[in-house]
Amino acid sequence: MSPIKDPAVRSAFDEFPSGVREQLLMVRDLILSVAAKNEDVGIIEETLKWGEPAYLTSESKSGSTIRLGWKKSAPDQYAIYLNCRTTLVDTFRTLYPELTYEGNRAIVFETGAHVPLDALSHCLEMALMYHHAKRR
Repeated sequence: MSPIKDPAVRSAFDEFPSGVREQLLMVRDLILSVAAKNEDVGIIEETLKWGEPAYLTSESKSGSTIRLGWKKSAPDQYAIYLNCRTTLVDTFRTLYPELTYEGNRAIVFETGAHVPLDALSHCLEMALMYHHAKRR
């Protein structure tokens, strides 16, 4: 696991309940791993958006922002949020109907449930390459 450099991002992760934190840190590692395997993505900027950890392709501008979140109103769930103005979630829904979605803005998981890593990796790769793919 790559260390979190930004103290504000570290603090945001620390505020998640422990079970959720572990799951979201696993998703964070997956984002960084997927990005590292694709030279077109470039360096990932880890920051906060709306007080939640967010991952941007600021240097390459290849992708759409990915944000990780948890809501007190749904304590047994966590989500991977994407820009609702993209077609990403609609594409994910077509490719991976077995996943759970929130409208056109998020993939939602139950805390402690099995995470299909291959499907999630592919979704994250598509998000990290969204603008690059559109330009083709």
